[in-house]
Formats: sequence, structure tokens, C-alpha cells
Amino acid sequence: MNENSNTPTGDENMEMENDFLKMKLMLEQGAQFGSIGERDEDFTPEIENQFLRNIMEFEKQYAAHKLIKVFDKIGKPTQFKPVNEVHDVDIDNAWHELDKYLNSHGIDLGVCSPNISKKELYRFTLEELFEYEMDDMEMPGMVCCFIYDEFHPDPVYENTRIATTECINYILQKAPMEWMHNFRKENLQLNQHSSLSEEELKIIVNMFKQAYDELEIKAITETECVVAEKESWVSGTYEVLALFGGDSCTLSGNWKVIFEKDDLGYWNIINVQLEGIRL
Repeated sequence: MNENSNTPTGDENMEMENDFLKMKLMLEQGAQFGSIGERDEDFTPEIENQFLRNIMEFEKQYAAHKLIKVFDKIGKPTQFKPVNEVHDVDIDNAWHELDKYLNSHGIDLGVCSPNISKKELYRFTLEELFEYEMDDMEMPGMVCCFIYDEFHPDPVYENTRIATTECINYILQKAPMEWMHNFRKENLQLNQHSSLSEEELKIIVNMFKQAYDELEIKAITETECVVAEKESWVSGTYEVLALFGGDSCTLSGNWKVIFEKDDLGYWNIINVQLEGIRL
């Protein structure tokens, strides 16, 4: 008879340790896991153990809240010239080398607006990002990501994108309109309807959608974006093929989306005008 038949195997010991770590994270950090003892077939006990230990180390370092300048975090590099000393013909290569250096030290700088040049990214990194204080955390494989637009928003690009893809597109597609993150909460206008709440605007739009079996967007284009101190508007044209029963028709016309800047500096949609559609 094998007297050690009830002795836990290496995997069983690791699973018991993992259960203990999960309970510790649940009690100390409010973490949520499936039922203790349940196993995910996609993870070996060793991988799960490393994952749990990484979470605990992250929480420990985050609680310490140590800050460090990006420049110090990446080793205080001195090889990068100031932007005014880099010739325009060399700026692409200069930015490539700087970006590669940042990546090698776990820093990633992204940008959303297509209007930002590599020269501006290079300048921003050396003059502003290097001075930025970030959380001083060391984790294997951890990458800290920054977005240029969060430091220097491009309202022309962003308002145009929101107006076309997150407003006009939402109104003209067949799927019900539900998400209204970019709209002001109240006192909205849609064509001739004014003083609308978010819910009232959604009801009007969704009643329009229900009149058709299908709405196939052929084109949504923007023709102008104007940004003033407190107000902005984007205008354009649209074309939609509407199907109902066995018939079809083309809906088309001009559109305009008006924004208002709130006290926190965010642009909110307050007025939508769509020609060629009875709402």
C-alpha cells in the first residue's frame, strides 16, 4: 500500500497557494474571482500563481505612490538633441530613435489626431513628457502608455470624429440609439424639437429607425469644422438607402452638429440638425 497516496502533489500545493493568494487579495484589495477552488483550464497553476503575485506586487507598489520624472525613469538620456537643433530632413529618424528608446524602457507615446507631426511629438517628449511625474513602478513586461492628445487636445479632429462616427452615424444606422456619452444631459435640440432630455431624444430617433426595415449608410462626410471659445460646430452631408416592405428610397441632405464647452473643458453635443429626414 502507498502510504503517501494522500500527500499533495506539486500542482496541488500550488493550487492551494493560489487559493490562499486569492483570498488575501479579496480581503485586502476587494478583488473578485470565481469560486475559490474552481480551476481555469486555460491557466496552469504556475501561470496563475505568477499572475496573482504580479497583482499583489502591483498593489504594493501602487499603495506606496512613489513618483518619478519620466526623464529619470528612462535613465536620464543625453543623446537626444533639442528640437531646434534637428534639421527637418532628419526629424523622422530622430523621432524613430527617441520612440524606440522610450519603448525599450517601458514607455509608449501614442497620438490620435492625424494632425500632429513627428517633429511635434519629438518636441513634446523632450520638453514636456520628460518632465512629467509618473508612478515609479517596476513590473516585468509593464508598459506605461501616454497619449499626446490628453496633454494637447485637437478639438477640430476630435469634434469632427465625434460628430460623424458617434452622432450622425448613430442616428442613421438601423441599430437602436442607446449610448449618448457625448451629449449634454438636458436641454438638447434635434431638428425642430427643443428642450429635450437624453431619453426624449433617443425616443424620437428610435421611432424614426422603426419606420424602416433597414437603413444602409452609403456616405457620411464632413465639410466644415469651426471651433470658437465656447462653441463648436461640424457640418457635412449624408446619404442613406432606406428599405421598407419591398420598396426603397434614398435619404440624403446636409447635417450639422453643434457643441458647447462645459466648465471642465469638455465638448458636449447640444444640437443636431438633419435635413431630408422627418423626425
